[in-house]
Amino acid sequence: MEAVNFWEHKSLDEMTRPEWESLCDGCGKCCLQKLEDEEDGRVYTTALACRHLDLKHCGCTVYGDRLAKVPDCLELTPENLPEWKWLPSTCAYRLVAEKKPLPAWHHLVCGSRSRIHEVDRSVAGKAFSEDDVPEEDWEEYIIRWV
Repeated sequence: MEAVNFWEHKSLDEMTRPEWESLCDGCGKCCLQKLEDEEDGRVYTTALACRHLDLKHCGCTVYGDRLAKVPDCLELTPENLPEWKWLPSTCAYRLVAEKKPLPAWHHLVCGSRSRIHEVDRSVAGKAFSEDDVPEEDWEEYIIRWV
């Protein structure tokens, strides 16, 4: 049996696979395409989502096979989390690693997976499929709301 509020008592390394997976709030922000400035290394987020992101519910439609179907999909792990500085400040993985509390709208706190959309913290209604825009035009879709 998993502990209540396990994220407050366990490090990311100590979590079971189900606990780890349950941390994801379903915001979809990590599935938005990123552009890196070759000169200074800064990473910019676009409003263009991976073609496999369900834009209404913000879940991956090929989650189990995502690493095979999307060659540049990155798998978040406790080991590589520190490298992903571009993760949003509200990302539960980031918050737990920084020993910060989960937001009140997080499903593990409030009990509702839809709450994140109700409080406008996901990409639902704000993102477009990468298939809708030629890659040479992605720069025009850089956003600041992540």
